[in-house]
Amino acid sequence: MTEFSLAPKYAREQVRHLSEIGRYRVPTVLLLVGWLSLVAIIAFTAFLVFVPWVQTVSGSGKIVALEPSDREQDISALVPGRIAEWYVREGSQVEAGDPVARIADIDPQLIARLESQLTVARERLATTRAAADTARLDQERKATLFEDGLVSRLDFEQAQIRLRELEAQAQSAAEAVAQAEVGLSRESSQMVRAPRSGTVTRVTAGGTATFVKAGDPLARFAPSGIQRAVEIYVDGRDAALVSVGRPVRLQFEAWPAIQFSGWPAVAIGTFAAQVTFVDPLARADGRFRVVVSELESEPWPDDHLLRLGTKARGWILLDEVSVGYELWRQLNNFPPEFVQGSPATETIQ
Repeated sequence: MTEFSLAPKYAREQVRHLSEIGRYRVPTVLLLVGWLSLVAIIAFTAFLVFVPWVQTVSGSGKIVALEPSDREQDISALVPGRIAEWYVREGSQVEAGDPVARIADIDPQLIARLESQLTVARERLATTRAAADTARLDQERKATLFEDGLVSRLDFEQAQIRLRELEAQAQSAAEAVAQAEVGLSRESSQMVRAPRSGTVTRVTAGGTATFVKAGDPLARFAPSGIQRAVEIYVDGRDAALVSVGRPVRLQFEAWPAIQFSGWPAVAIGTFAAQVTFVDPLARADGRFRVVVSELESEPWPDDHLLRLGTKARGWILLDEVSVGYELWRQLNNFPPEFVQGSPATETIQ
């Protein structure tokens, strides 16, 4: 029986070439590249799935004083007058109680007149008190005589009225003495002194011919021995994930550092901190202020190396996720993952 086939008939020479193709093998180099590519794909997939990544919320800011009383403040005039003498200049180091400036009153005889008024008021007070004591004795004596029927009711009541008048005069004299003492004390405060140790950063008033009013600023003052903090500003999308007590890594301006946001353990040159406060209200640009403070276990460099106002960048550490998830989140511009009911970090009281 004749075999029927739709296959084309090949020439003997063509069949011979087809049979020789089977003798050829894939080059070893291509096999090696293929296996290495397969291993790399498997390793990269395992890296994305199993390697942990610490999610962070980053922001930039600067070093500030944590306590309001430690921030730069004005030294103001206590009384009106003319600046008579300066005892400091910009950059001067002062201790608590050191003189800053002396203010001279426009009337050079004002202090003498106030002292004279105080002396007169004290003498008047002493006189009225002595008269009140005498009137009290007279009233007590007439009360006894009135009970015995030796004086009339009119004399007894007049003695009472006299005593009340002298007591009122004594009270008025005491108030006059107090007012004179307050006035003298205020005008005697012509020596303006430093409230605490620190540095005079700026002299805002003029020279010795400048007239000032009570409350006018004379100089700007930066206290020393302050507790530093860093205020950083984070995006409103991430602010809800930041809570008090979260750990923070900081990089300061002009301080060499190598930062790995996902692996903070291998970062070099960064400093530890902790979230102290998160603003409940956003700024005009939609960012939130986060205040972080240093840890006693890992102190920051000294004050002369990191001064107030030095710029800083911070990374607030959140929860751990896989590298693959973090890469997917970054590509889609999603916020960091928030784990409901995750263990709370230590909270600063």
